[in-house]
Amino acid sequence: MIGKPLRRISTHDLWIAVALAVAVAVLALVVAFHFVEPAPPDRVVMATGTADGGYHMFAQRYKEILARDGVTVDLRISAGSQENVSRLLDESSDVEVGFFQGGSAFAANAPSLRSLGSIYYEPLWVFYRGPEIHDFGGLKGKRLAIGPEESGARALALQLLAVNATVMPPTSLLPESGLKANEMLLQGELDAVFIVGPPESPLVEQLLSAKGIRLLSLERAEAYARRFPYLTRLILPRGVFDFVSNKPAQDVTLVSPTANLLARDTLHPALAFLLMRAAREIHGTPGLLNRLGDFPAPLNSEFPLSSEAERYYRSGPPFLQRYLPYWVAVMVDRLWIILLPALALLVPITRIIPPLYRWRVRSRIYRWYAKLEDVEFELETDVSPERLRELLERLDQIESSVNHINTPLAYSDQIYSFRHAVNLIRNRVQARLM
Repeated sequence: MIGKPLRRISTHDLWIAVALAVAVAVLALVVAFHFVEPAPPDRVVMATGTADGGYHMFAQRYKEILARDGVTVDLRISAGSQENVSRLLDESSDVEVGFFQGGSAFAANAPSLRSLGSIYYEPLWVFYRGPEIHDFGGLKGKRLAIGPEESGARALALQLLAVNATVMPPTSLLPESGLKANEMLLQGELDAVFIVGPPESPLVEQLLSAKGIRLLSLERAEAYARRFPYLTRLILPRGVFDFVSNKPAQDVTLVSPTANLLARDTLHPALAFLLMRAAREIHGTPGLLNRLGDFPAPLNSEFPLSSEAERYYRSGPPFLQRYLPYWVAVMVDRLWIILLPALALLVPITRIIPPLYRWRVRSRIYRWYAKLEDVEFELETDVSPERLRELLERLDQIESSVNHINTPLAYSDQIYSFRHAVNLIRNRVQARLM
């Protein structure tokens, strides 16, 4: 007799098979997640420069732009370019990104640092008092403010003064910079001030408008650019600052390094792309010394470009960051990396489910064969008629139990095969009773 009707499928067994397959998939995801790049931090520390310098001015714009994407930029004021590099190299420092001036750092001593590219020209501005001169040789014996130690302005000034033999006494090299140096020049306490910065710098604008102060135009600018490859010869056109007052009154020839973004090689890739996208917004517009789209660019080769920078300059920002908000793009990107191995496992996992299901269904019948073997084993011994009748009752109980197993229609042959085995043994028992 059959205790329950046969069903087309055993939902319970199917769900168990699916659950086991899902467990395998989850384990694969956990293993894959272990190798996925961690989520980017929502905070980055940037070394700038002096509070009244061009680096700090631009750093504040980076801070505003990254804040739109929920990333906090903590600014660290410094003496300038060389101190920024020192902080990036200091493992105890939390600085991850900083500005540096081309030619002011030595990449051979900083293998853990990577460039995110050049972001603008920052010319050397030499403002001076007295008769007109056309090169650094005219500054010999003067009082010169070339900036503090570890500043890029000082490093560049020393190189250019050295090739003109104007660094030794009676030339006086002073560490003053910023507004203090400007005021000393205006009051006659200095003969010249060296400033490295963009044309938009308030320090430059202040001295361009000052009476009695001249801006040095270098006759040998091209020679300096040839001697020092990190320098570019630039022409500041007549009247470009102010057409009405005609500032400057004539074309001025300058030499200029580039300002660059430098980062630790541990900077999260998503943050690197975010910084370069901000750089494009800030520095990609035309300016007094550059045309639209000139920056950011991989111009300075002093430090190797990061892999993210190479990808950015070759093909632009990552696809997802072009069309999705930053954090959404980051999340999708990380999920995609995790899902790839899961998708790769999808086919073998789907192949696992049918065998698991088949094993679950058949195992519920197969375990009763062990009880049939016990009965058959007793028949091989000399048993009494009473014991034979007990064996018949056991066979009836076994058959009844198997008949009540929920068996899918596709596996009904297993039930009939088991009944056939029961009948064979039952016939042997009954033959012994006769």
